[in-house]
Amino acid sequence: MTNSTRQKNNDDQHGLLFVVATPIGNLGDISARAIETLQSVDLIACEDTRHTKNLCRHFNISTPLISYFRQKEQSKSEYLVERLLHGQNIALVSDAGTPGLSDPGAVLVRKARDAGIQPIAVAGPSALATAVSIAGLEQTSFFFGGFPPANKSERRQWLRNHSALPCPLIVYEAPHRLAATLTDMVEQLGDRRALLFRELTKIHEECLEDTLTGLCDRVQNGLKGELVLIVHGAELCRPQTDNLADLLLWYRDERKTTLKDAVASLARDLDLPRSQVYKQALQVWNDGT
Repeated sequence: MTNSTRQKNNDDQHGLLFVVATPIGNLGDISARAIETLQSVDLIACEDTRHTKNLCRHFNISTPLISYFRQKEQSKSEYLVERLLHGQNIALVSDAGTPGLSDPGAVLVRKARDAGIQPIAVAGPSALATAVSIAGLEQTSFFFGGFPPANKSERRQWLRNHSALPCPLIVYEAPHRLAATLTDMVEQLGDRRALLFRELTKIHEECLEDTLTGLCDRVQNGLKGELVLIVHGAELCRPQTDNLADLLLWYRDERKTTLKDAVASLARDLDLPRSQVYKQALQVWNDGT
């Protein structure tokens, strides 16, 4: 840990909670700061001690481990906060990626804050950010839904509640539920375009890009590994006109699109020079009418 971190620890008389991101597949993605932190703390709270033990062995980390999994979050978080208040520094990790993103961690972080302990993020890998970075999404916004409900009726209702989102819907899903979830998506969202990422950063990494119906057909024999699914947002009906000003107004007022994204879409769809579309878009956005 840095000198400034040690000084803060000494001044406050309590330990520090580090929320540490670990590789989602490729061990080379771990940061030097994450390794230093895991080596320096008094205790590592982990989702699965067997999984984290392998990570620690690979990087010669000998720090003691304690399990911290979903079913025991409440009781384990109270114990860990007590350790923090008694001056111990603790690192929180999940099996892969960033704790708190559909992984255990939120309960401990909240209780630490309530106890006057400021959690410190040791940033790094995330399956969500990794998938978005290589999806080629033109929109700057998206909705992350974590894992959809496992119960079929609850999942369908959940999908209906999110069916009108104009931005991409991103979810994690377990392999044994994937086919059912895709089927429900077709029924509740319509047959949209989607990207299915499997085993990101690992040897067997792949991306299947298709309609939801097409993905249903392609996964019938099952898939293994960690999955991230990106489903395109609901399509608002664009005005049936070639009037550029009217279309720009629609993108600005109805789609709430940025000027940059509106220009890119219209230049492509209408086969017009980007400079021509951009010039008129400036007038529309500046007028604010």
